[in-house]
Amino acid sequence: MSGKINLLPHREERRKRARVHFAVMGGMTALLGIVIVAVGWFALSQQISAQEDRNKFLKAEIAKLDKEIDEIKEVKDKIAALLARKQVIETLQTDRVQTVYLLDELVRQMPEGVFLKSVKQRGAGVELVGYAQSNARVSTLMRNIESSPWLASPSLVEVKAVNLGKMRISEFNLRLQLKRPAAPTAKDAPKAAKPAAAKG
Repeated sequence: MSGKINLLPHREERRKRARVHFAVMGGMTALLGIVIVAVGWFALSQQISAQEDRNKFLKAEIAKLDKEIDEIKEVKDKIAALLARKQVIETLQTDRVQTVYLLDELVRQMPEGVFLKSVKQRGAGVELVGYAQSNARVSTLMRNIESSPWLASPSLVEVKAVNLGKMRISEFNLRLQLKRPAAPTAKDAPKAAKPAAAKG
């Protein structure tokens, strides 16, 4: 009788257990990989979702700011329009008062023997047309204008001899500038107008 032992079933059993172990380990590894991928995808999805929410919030806030900027611009435009209108009103008021001062000052500075035919005002510019008994009277008027606190820069455009009735006199055309002294007020205008009325 031989003493040999058949080990084939034992070896086959070991190989079978090894294959099962390898399959189990492979399955667990695959499952772990799937879990890791799923967790990573979920985390990335959450981050993307959070970022999209932040983007939406920022877009909404930017839209609000744009609207507020438009409203501020509209308010600024209204303020600028009101200031411009106020400036126009103040300028008209000042020009109205200055007209009173102009007429009063012309009466004050007009020398004897000089008579005005017309007075035209365009802004700060004034044009005088009148008659004088002599050219010397016109020169006196120009000197008076230069020393006036309201009138300035007299410029003689033309002077010529004309017959007025039986009189031989000088007709002159004179331009000057109206000064803008600080803070003329409407309540001062009647005071300035009184001497003019008195002299008339």
